[in-house]
Amino acid sequence: MSDIRVRIAPSPTGQLHLGTARTALFNFLFARHAGGTFIFRLEDTDQARSTEAYELDIIGGLHWLGIRWDEGPGIGDEPERGSYGPYRQMQRLERYTEAATQLLAADRAYYCYCTPQELEAERKRQEAGRRAPRYSGRCAHLTSAQQAAFEAEGRQPVVRFRIPPDRKIGFDDLIRGRVEIDTGALGGDLVIVRSDGTPLYHFTVAVDDAAMAISHVIRGEDHLSNTPKHILLFEALDSPIPRFGHLPLILNADRTKMSKRKSQTAVADYRVEGFIQEAFVNYLALLGWSTGTEEEVLSLSELIDRFDLSSVNKAGAVFDRERLEWLNGQWIRRLPPAELIDRLRPFLQVELDSGRIDWLPADDELAALLPVVQERLHTLAAVGDLIGFLFVNDLDPDLAAMVPKRWDASATAAGLTAARGTLAEVGRIAWEADEIEPPLRRLVEDRGWKAGDLFMAIRVAVTGRTATPPLFDTMVALGYERTLARLDRAIEKLEARAAGTA
Repeated sequence: MSDIRVRIAPSPTGQLHLGTARTALFNFLFARHAGGTFIFRLEDTDQARSTEAYELDIIGGLHWLGIRWDEGPGIGDEPERGSYGPYRQMQRLERYTEAATQLLAADRAYYCYCTPQELEAERKRQEAGRRAPRYSGRCAHLTSAQQAAFEAEGRQPVVRFRIPPDRKIGFDDLIRGRVEIDTGALGGDLVIVRSDGTPLYHFTVAVDDAAMAISHVIRGEDHLSNTPKHILLFEALDSPIPRFGHLPLILNADRTKMSKRKSQTAVADYRVEGFIQEAFVNYLALLGWSTGTEEEVLSLSELIDRFDLSSVNKAGAVFDRERLEWLNGQWIRRLPPAELIDRLRPFLQVELDSGRIDWLPADDELAALLPVVQERLHTLAAVGDLIGFLFVNDLDPDLAAMVPKRWDASATAAGLTAARGTLAEVGRIAWEADEIEPPLRRLVEDRGWKAGDLFMAIRVAVTGRTATPPLFDTMVALGYERTLARLDRAIEKLEARAAGTA
């Protein structure tokens, strides 16, 4: 193992976000490529919003992506792994208290007794003077007597970390190159412990990264402005400063930041839609990183082998739903038949539970359909739209969709009646696509019809849909008797409409 130690530290206050998943993946790939250690840590100090359900969603989502950690908390019956634990922040509170005490003793931090009302009044005065909001430092040099007076009033202090006022913090970002930020832009001295004694994010992340010997911090670009604060905390804690790399943000098509308010950001939602693990990992890896070649379809092992932070882009990564679907289709086509059937089963069960199909097909039925299905699936959930009509007892096709623009109900009924007779002559024994197609095309030619008109009418009549696998393969899958029966019902409905009785 190398000395490289990286981590992902999500907060269980929401579902696994695309951005968190991508960050976890890049850390995982970086660690595996270098033979380093990948750590999973839960930042669960926000007890008001943290839930076990969100924790399980995050863990389950990362496991689904194939991301496994070398060190992390106990989960269910699985024990904690690693010698730097505990890996849940709520189990590390004593360590934060010790670190805060260390900073207070070294005068790198101090007690602040300002009330929320006083801070708000200060902020408004700054805004009125068109100054950037920052803490004035009014409690930075209190005497013991002043502290005692505030405590006599019943004020509960927070702990603030001293931010030097006139210093440039510079670091060599692994992705963005040299970055320098003036401490004057950091908002003044930083609250690191609330008045109730609970620690805040900037403090806990620095304490934990130092205690767990994190060598590289790879995170989103939105954390770039936090890095000077963390560097100052590492210095104050007398801890080595890790290398930093800030990943480009994931953007919407209009190049706005992806957020759950306006975008689909939960990994679980993509699982429900039938995106498969291989494709989703492949796509996440390409969000901001490039192989430097034209290759796009890469397995997890290939990604590990090729991953290099130097190939991560600085510019934002646009989330392209169409590209994801294309990649998902590529991976679906790579699945062995038996495995594809296993993966389709849960989605067919959803179709059954929702009443969109009347029974679950047997494995041999699905296997027979794979040649026309596998090439057309972009998501597993689309299987219902693609072949669900085969597993419905009573099909009730939409008359408007069945009648071509050039025909009316009467002409469509006549066309389907002629097609029904032609198909009946094919017979049960010869019921194959290459036996069905020629006589239907001859019928079209003899009658002077447009093939598209008749074939669309047949398609809607026997499937209830305007888009299906190839029509003749579809009728073979449906079977001789069921095809004729559905045509009979459609003709009956059309004739009733033409007669004005429907």
